[in-house]
Amino acid sequence: MEIKKHFFFILLLLCSVQLHSQHLVRMFAEVDTEKQVLAVKEEITFNNQTNDTLHSVILNDWNNAYSAKDTPLAKRFSDEFVRAFHLASDNDRGNTTIHSVSDQYSLSIPWQRPEGHPDLVELRLNSPILPGRQFKITVNYHVKIPADRFTRYGYNDKTKSLILKDWFLTPARFENNQFAKYSNENLDDIANATSDYYINLTVPKNYYLTTDLNEHDKYDKKGLWVYELEGNNRLGFTIALDQFDRFEDFKTENATVVCNFWDGRVTEVQKNTIINQIALFTQDKLGSYPFEKIMVTQTDYDRNPMYGINQLPAFISPYPDSFIFEIKFLKTYLNNYLKNTLKLDPRKDNWIYDAIQIELMIKYIEQYHPDRKMMGKLSNWGILKGHKIFKMDFNDQYSYVYLLTARKNLDQPIGDPKNTFIKFNEQISGKYRAGLSIYYLDDYLGENIVPATLTDFYKVNLSSRVTNRNYFKNILNSKTTKNTDWFFDTVVDTRDIIDFKFKRVIEEKDSLKITIKNRKETEVPVSLYGLKKGKVVFKQWLEGIKTDTTLTVARQDADRLALNFNNEIPEFNRRNNWKRLDKFFPNNKPLKFTFFQDIEDPNYNQIFYVPSFVFNIYDGFSPGLRFHNKSLLDKPFIFDIEPTYSIKTNELIGSFSLLFNQYIRIGQLYSIRYAVGSSTYHYAPDARYLKFNPSVLFRLREDDYRENKKQSILVRQVLVNREKSAYIATDEQNENYSVFNLRYSRYESEIIRHYNFFTDLQLSGSFGKVSGEIQYRRLFNDNRRINLRLYAGAFIYRSTDSEFFSFGLDRPTDYMFDYSLYGRSETTGLFSQQYVMAEGGFKSKLDNRYANQWMTTANASFNIWNWIEVYGDAGFIKSHYTDAEFVYDSGVRLNILPDYFELYFPVYSSNGFEPGLGNYDQKIRFVVTISPSTLVGLFTRKWL
Repeated sequence: MEIKKHFFFILLLLCSVQLHSQHLVRMFAEVDTEKQVLAVKEEITFNNQTNDTLHSVILNDWNNAYSAKDTPLAKRFSDEFVRAFHLASDNDRGNTTIHSVSDQYSLSIPWQRPEGHPDLVELRLNSPILPGRQFKITVNYHVKIPADRFTRYGYNDKTKSLILKDWFLTPARFENNQFAKYSNENLDDIANATSDYYINLTVPKNYYLTTDLNEHDKYDKKGLWVYELEGNNRLGFTIALDQFDRFEDFKTENATVVCNFWDGRVTEVQKNTIINQIALFTQDKLGSYPFEKIMVTQTDYDRNPMYGINQLPAFISPYPDSFIFEIKFLKTYLNNYLKNTLKLDPRKDNWIYDAIQIELMIKYIEQYHPDRKMMGKLSNWGILKGHKIFKMDFNDQYSYVYLLTARKNLDQPIGDPKNTFIKFNEQISGKYRAGLSIYYLDDYLGENIVPATLTDFYKVNLSSRVTNRNYFKNILNSKTTKNTDWFFDTVVDTRDIIDFKFKRVIEEKDSLKITIKNRKETEVPVSLYGLKKGKVVFKQWLEGIKTDTTLTVARQDADRLALNFNNEIPEFNRRNNWKRLDKFFPNNKPLKFTFFQDIEDPNYNQIFYVPSFVFNIYDGFSPGLRFHNKSLLDKPFIFDIEPTYSIKTNELIGSFSLLFNQYIRIGQLYSIRYAVGSSTYHYAPDARYLKFNPSVLFRLREDDYRENKKQSILVRQVLVNREKSAYIATDEQNENYSVFNLRYSRYESEIIRHYNFFTDLQLSGSFGKVSGEIQYRRLFNDNRRINLRLYAGAFIYRSTDSEFFSFGLDRPTDYMFDYSLYGRSETTGLFSQQYVMAEGGFKSKLDNRYANQWMTTANASFNIWNWIEVYGDAGFIKSHYTDAEFVYDSGVRLNILPDYFELYFPVYSSNGFEPGLGNYDQKIRFVVTISPSTLVGLFTRKWL
């Protein structure tokens, strides 16, 4: 077997040795730092290293991705609600201007940008390149470098510095008889062919140049510095230009580390020690770095930081300054080390980069900081010690963060192309899942098989032009007799979740008869532990458990059994992984009350409590205490009880809800939420309402998770009981009533375009009505923004004379208590001016504010400068025994934060010229959102 293993690896290594030289790129470039432009003459000696005759060649030109507002890069920004790129000037966005392309005979080569890929260049060769032959291409072009505020690469207007990465033309990766045609989507996954670079770069004398290329010479030419740079067998390189020398060189046994991490709190001695330690660790785990220098820049870290550490304010400082520097450097160093050496397809096989990076980070912490807690020294604060999150080891964060998306049914297969991931999966959760998965494989195989595989895979990459996941799989399988198909076919290529539990355990003298249930039927190995007084007395891996499986094991004096005890498996739910063998104690978990909120603790049934408040003018700022079981990870069943004390009425008010979320893993219907809720607050100074609301919500999404498109179907019954009030006229029909509501909604949203549509049916004993709404927002290329809305509603039947259930022209009566109205019964004063975009959507209060037969309105607004807009509303309203009436209004809207903070100033309406009618301050309308849960959605939409 050993001879077979060694023979296989030697054969694989020989097959990957380069039989032909790399592409050769000679570049003569002059930098104009004032205009942020590079004038480039580039000579590419293209070596056909394939077995195909090539009639065309693809060059990557990722700098041109910044050239317009409709490129794939711009679309990515829009999908993630990043406005800066769309609002930027053409000068800030950058571009590539190609002046000429010729061959070795000085004949012009026709070129074009492939449809849908403005950041690629396709050369139609005048004569084909035969296998093993060379062909020379000369390109003259100008590169306008973009501002760094979009991707952090580019020029910084404040410091006048430039970070240049992926700015030049270079041959694209060729594999499986085709060139990789990947556009720049801000993912650091450019698919370059391996090339040798020789660069002659001219820069102003007042600029320092730093690069990971080798610097052969530097000389003066007409008051400018000319650098001669060289790099062999490279996938790319980085150049930094700055008026100040911000980089330091650190000599290690492996290579010179060029770093500009800005942290004055860490001494030079500490930096040297940390950098040398990380360099030696990486060399030991993978192999020697093949180049003389490696750059580790603050820009690289800022693009993909260690989330958690970078979010905490400096005054908290939960970790020593040296550890913060260490973990930041470790993550960035490993990323650049792998990206510069592995010859993988960085888009299709990105999971391998992530898996190796995160697993090495886990092992580094195990080796050098085994006692480090995830929350650092905050774990020692007395008030926090009772929280599970403050007891967790540093490495525990990876599994919990992965579960953030898995529990929301938003996780994606780690083996999918990188550009298909939602942002949270691409930058955080998917990376962690990849690292956890290979750590899982390592624990299962044991015998140093995975570490040896990584070392050999790294060696193959150093000697190969291209590699892929099959190289990794073949090396792994050559070292073990165990089946690893489950890892590649299930863990990597599917989003099947892993969840095992104990079904029953029967004690038989010195043995245990154990039945294990595979709750999701994902057939992967699971680890079984026996514990005695918290210490492991045995561990074994179980395989082939697809359904309920019974096995017998020796008890070995264990008093407790556990599945996945050390969390080596990225499991969906660990709360069902325990079984006590002491029959004097029940298996039920004890209750644990925790202040505020906590991470999920599988050892307890958790109940969280937190102070809260609600506000309306009838109850005032009312304090309360909220009890719930919603941890930082979503659960199927959630209860939420919020008793509150009304300081104005001296009565108990509040709400409760019971939710059950059914997540469906396959298909467009991905969630069904069953809910029962109730609330009671005051709707008038002397009267309260009680609302009871059972409902079922069906949610649908596109197969492509990056599409910001969702659909929902809501079925609910709203039962309302209103006390009589001396201030508000009520009758029997609008005191106690029940409404059946069926609503279909659909929305599609991104920064440049938002669309939503709904239809609504309401049936009650005294009325039936149907309505629909279409809303559309568009941000144009000239940065003008338009909002359009159409609404129509009509009664099917009606047997009440009250206007309480009528359509509202400027504000709904909200008889189902769906909106957060601070003064819902007010007709004058500040709180009567609160605006809700619903039903008629008018801003002016007209004489006839309600329609008891039908209503149709149109609302529009258009920005004239930044967030200052003009608006107009028009429509028809119809009530019984009156003719249809045309109504309109217009004014100015300050759209400071759409849907969260807005002001409306009426100008002209059916009433006349509003400012001239008196009491103008009472006509101004406002939108103010103070709900924390609503505001959170504003910040999470770009991630999920």
